[in-house]
Amino acid sequence: MLPCIAACADRTEEIVLASTTSTEDSGLFDVLIPAFERAHAGSAVKVIAVGSGEALALGRNGDADVLLVHSPDDEAAFMRAGHGRRRLPVMHNVFIIAGPPADPVGVGSASDVNEAMRLLHTGRASFVSRGDSSGTYARELRLWRDAGLADAAASSEHRIEVGQGMGQTLMIASERGAYTLTDRGTFVALRDALELDVVFEGDPALRNDYSVITVRDARHPELADVFAEWLTGDAGAAVIRTFGSDPGEPLFVPARDTGS
Repeated sequence: MLPCIAACADRTEEIVLASTTSTEDSGLFDVLIPAFERAHAGSAVKVIAVGSGEALALGRNGDADVLLVHSPDDEAAFMRAGHGRRRLPVMHNVFIIAGPPADPVGVGSASDVNEAMRLLHTGRASFVSRGDSSGTYARELRLWRDAGLADAAASSEHRIEVGQGMGQTLMIASERGAYTLTDRGTFVALRDALELDVVFEGDPALRNDYSVITVRDARHPELADVFAEWLTGDAGAAVIRTFGSDPGEPLFVPARDTGS
């Protein structure tokens, strides 16, 4: 049985979407959620913006119907444990390293992201880390590890873990004249309020993939399926494709556009 949507406009069925602070801070949900609700009368989406790890925990506990996250290894583990019904690719953007416009340790001269991470460490650069359960933090730890610096970075007095969302982490980095790892979408949304520039980008290791997962113990599984299908279909892709630019470059690329 399909959920009561168009035929029951006098009733509202609400699903809980647990997603990332980076997606919320970029402003994407300000256009994405209203577009879905307009297309499906009688439906509503409540967004809980947390790190990807916490979003997955909400799914495991049955406190969310659907997830939009960007932590591939953790997502795969979530599915293997049987907590999710379907996992579908939605979109991607990229991570960048943002830092002081003067780039005092020369990260912009790095030939690849491994060298960029080594320059941050050897230059004793102040680096603000999310320090939470987010997909961004998971990627940061992977980048330190791939550069052979996992132990050194963990003990560095120049790396500051703040336990905050992406927007707040960027503001702290700006105030301290520090570097940080961020998704491009959030950086662009806040750029005018920051004393930071993009100092490194373009390495394939910085691709940032987002997936939608419908939760096995969802309270509203049918509407969760409707939302996931809309998000990954033509209508959702059209909203994602036309959201923002940097400059002239989409902030997110729908999975449908790349066949991923």
